[in-house]
Amino acid sequence: MWDALWVVAPVLGAYLLHAPVLRFDLLHALTVPLDSGLTLRGRRIFGANKTWRGAVVMFVGAVITTLLAAQSPAWANHWPPTLRMHPLGYAALLGLGFVAGELPNSFLKRQLGIQPGDQRRSMLGVALSIFDQADFVPGIWLALAPLWLIPPVQALLVFAVAVVVHLLINVIGYAIGARKTWI
Repeated sequence: MWDALWVVAPVLGAYLLHAPVLRFDLLHALTVPLDSGLTLRGRRIFGANKTWRGAVVMFVGAVITTLLAAQSPAWANHWPPTLRMHPLGYAALLGLGFVAGELPNSFLKRQLGIQPGDQRRSMLGVALSIFDQADFVPGIWLALAPLWLIPPVQALLVFAVAVVVHLLINVIGYAIGARKTWI
């Protein structure tokens, strides 16, 4: 029942690597928006906050953490056999799913006129804010499918845990100055 949590947990390395990069404005040359400023219907595709720096750093953070976890039998033994047999492929797919999983929600928010960091005070706004905390879960689910298909109940569990953990990470990021808002 808990396999998926062990499988997805290495994405915490993405946040751990990204926080100091943001806080100290490292790799500034990569702060180019993924959408290069392109618009659809007069609105940005992903917005200024989705940058190459974030994509690269978060991908690398997830990969490094996954590969480190693969060295620990206490950790890796919780993974399905296909992931243990292909740790580099698993790490790359996890990082890719994590980064790509955040893009559809950003696209939707930009097309609805919600600026990065802003929230709408409506049912849709609350739903988007909650989904925003774990929007990477469907991306990871799809990306890992060639090696392991996360059972739907476990995917929902991962989503719920990710919402809570991401909210805590946001508060910590805000406290150390890596974020401008706590949500």
